Amino acid sequence: MQKYIIAMLPVLKQDIIEEIKAEKAKVCNIYEIKSKTEEFTKQLFLTLFDKNTDVASGMDELEEQFKNLADLVCFKEVDPCREIWTDFMSKLPAILKKLNKDACFIKENDPAANSLEEVYLAYPGFYAIAIYRLSNTLMEFGLPLVPRLMSECAHTQTGSDINPGAKIGSPFFIDHATGVVIGETCVIEDRVKVYQGVTLGALLVSKEMKNKKRHPTIKSDVTIYANATILGGDTIVGDGSTIGGNVWLTKSVAKNSRVTHKSMDKINENKIT
Repeated sequence: MQKYIIAMLPVLKQDIIEEIKAEKAKVCNIYEIKSKTEEFTKQLFLTLFDKNTDVASGMDELEEQFKNLADLVCFKEVDPCREIWTDFMSKLPAILKKLNKDACFIKENDPAANSLEEVYLAYPGFYAIAIYRLSNTLMEFGLPLVPRLMSECAHTQTGSDINPGAKIGSPFFIDHATGVVIGETCVIEDRVKVYQGVTLGALLVSKEMKNKKRHPTIKSDVTIYANATILGGDTIVGDGSTIGGNVWLTKSVAKNSRVTHKSMDKINENKIT
């Protein structure tokens, strides 16, 4: 019996291989795209912010990496995606100016920030914003898949999940970063501050909502404290409002509103005699 099983192993292995091949053929995943996007994202950040990375050579490396990526994700014979590079490159100075404003805004509003260098090097919120601004611009040019993978690079490193389709003004501040979720159709205006655990999400999750505004609008000068959840495409948080920690909000509030969560915590003190 044992000899029979051993003799059958090559046949069994081949059957398994063929079954895996059949299932694998149903999808077209090229994981090289993911690793190359991670390399491209890292090179972008270094070229823009690292003093020891030469800008000229960094841009040459970025161009080569981008064109390799474009060849993997695009299948157009006319006007290939690799030609997006020139347009994207022309946007980089303006993106960098916005990011420098973001960094200054963080330093000005966080008493724990001792220097701009600390913000650039040690603040996950700044990194998440930087990758968002870069990926958002690539998405506007119509490059498939890569912007979403770039946002996942930031998500993995910072715990913040910002869809590259969101529209975020300048400057913008995310403090602590962990657990922040900003949905695809979210609109955030200028000088907004967001703390850890905040969700700006959809009230309904349905494929029928794909091309509709599903996520809230946050007007200028709003502060949203930790673990607040704001849902819905029709929900607007007015200028200058403060949303307190743990608030659950599904309807609009006027400008200069103060929205707080009513705690139901009860502490029973048992005295030992």
